[in-house]
Amino acid sequence: MGDLEIRPAVAEDIPAIVDMLADDPLGAQRESPDDLTPYRRALERFSADPNQRLVVAVREGRVVGTLQLTIIPGLSRRGATRSIIEGVRVHADERGSGLGTRFIEWAVEESRRENCQLVQLTSDNTRTDAHRFYERLGFVASHVGFKLQL
Repeated sequence: MGDLEIRPAVAEDIPAIVDMLADDPLGAQRESPDDLTPYRRALERFSADPNQRLVVAVREGRVVGTLQLTIIPGLSRRGATRSIIEGVRVHADERGSGLGTRFIEWAVEESRRENCQLVQLTSDNTRTDAHRFYERLGFVASHVGFKLQL
């Protein structure tokens, strides 16, 4: 893993990021790799918000993973700051290489640097392999998540 760089995403990374987001049954229904305009606007919003990190993992000049880390100050838990890991994707030919583990470890360490007391994430009910992966890394399926499509 020594040749892996984790860095902030830039506009030139968007096509590779969107391809990874669309490269599974759920993402194929939600993403539109043929129109990158909304993704570029989203990256601009990320860049303007100091509590957002959209990062990519790069190996040999190629984007092979992405994730979003959001830092959330809060009042509950005695004013605890928490982070949310979202949109984790690893390129298909990198799965099983240890990249996912390294990526989540990076997000946890970044959360510690931001003085977060809790790291949380959600994973679609159908992603049972991902659930086993997160549990292996110490995450606990402690809550039921709810979403309201707008």
